[in-house]
Amino acid sequence: MLIIRRREGEALLIGEEIELEILECTHSQVKLGIRAPKEVTILRKEIHLTREQNRIAAEMPPETLPQLHALLPARDR
Repeated sequence: MLIIRRREGEALLIGEEIELEILECTHSQVKLGIRAPKEVTILRKEIHLTREQNRIAAEMPPETLPQLHALLPARDR
């Protein structure tokens, strides 16, 4: 992992076509501006992980559901 320090108003380039600019910093958040070609997909990581989990769940055979249900804590059933 590459770690780079940037301040508000500063930017970095990824390749020739993607620019990340630091728009605003607070004690708990950083607001990023991203310039990239329209064909580049940009997703928050949690959205990507949710989509992947949904894809995996959709591919599970129905006979595995009772086994999964048994693994859940009683309060979540």
